[in-house]
Amino acid sequence: MSKTTKFSELRAKMPPEARAEARRLADQDLKEMPLHELRAARHLTQQQLAQTLDMTQAAVSQLEQRTDVYLSTLGNFVEAMGGRLEIYAVFPDGKVKLGLEREASRPSAGD
Repeated sequence: MSKTTKFSELRAKMPPEARAEARRLADQDLKEMPLHELRAARHLTQQQLAQTLDMTQAAVSQLEQRTDVYLSTLGNFVEAMGGRLEIYAVFPDGKVKLGLEREASRPSAGD
């Protein structure tokens, strides 16, 4: 019979530098994820998402494979998974959250 080792025991044997690099890579993976992996990570099927979005499963599949989508479509997709879409402009000296929501009572430039 083969002996199994707990992951926590293996991790404890790793040098601190290797643990830090593994953590950095895991964090990076969580920050960058295609839509189909995000849906799967949220434990949702294409069919469940299709029902929430009032579309077909095939349409969800097509959306997940697209590289160019409307922000409103992407926002609806994320909201259907229980999240909120936020967009940032990233510059060498920092990042700025873009406020793309339409406000009903935003004054015009002449006010």
